[in-house]
Amino acid sequence: MSDRVALSLIGVLSLAVVLVVAALLLGHSPGRGGRADVSALPAVNAWLNGASAVLLTAGWAFVRRRRIAAHRACMLGAFCVSVLFLLSYVTYHALAGSRPFAGQGWARWVYFPILITHVVLAAAMVPFVLTTLYRALGADFARHARLARFTLPVWLYVSVTGVVVYCMLYLWFPGG
Repeated sequence: MSDRVALSLIGVLSLAVVLVVAALLLGHSPGRGGRADVSALPAVNAWLNGASAVLLTAGWAFVRRRRIAAHRACMLGAFCVSVLFLLSYVTYHALAGSRPFAGQGWARWVYFPILITHVVLAAAMVPFVLTTLYRALGADFARHARLARFTLPVWLYVSVTGVVVYCMLYLWFPGG
């Protein structure tokens, strides 16, 4: 597959993912009536985000030590865990909607900047993660490494802040 075709597919897939998530967060009312219990999914999502952060960190450490097979395994693992997260996240929001933040005072000044940067960067990262993966799988390691220097820290930030958002929403300020 040529770069032009692959990057076009990455662009279309990225746009589709962002539009589905945006529709669920901004314009979707979950249906009423008999539904599966999805109350455990936010905790599952936090664990998946945490696992992604651990795998990303380990993958970075392995590539720094030139342990390429271990790096590849960690990064493919982080990608798979992130895909599972996305599927779980979409399922939860399609069936349960969004939970309002119950914190007051200073907590709101901390929560909303974290949430906003998390959401914006998560959406922006979709094409970067897919392109970085595409370049690695295509053995275009020079371009992979150049892009990964940007992709990795932002992807790690998104993974860690996903856990922080969960903790603030469900553990530290659970009144919602």
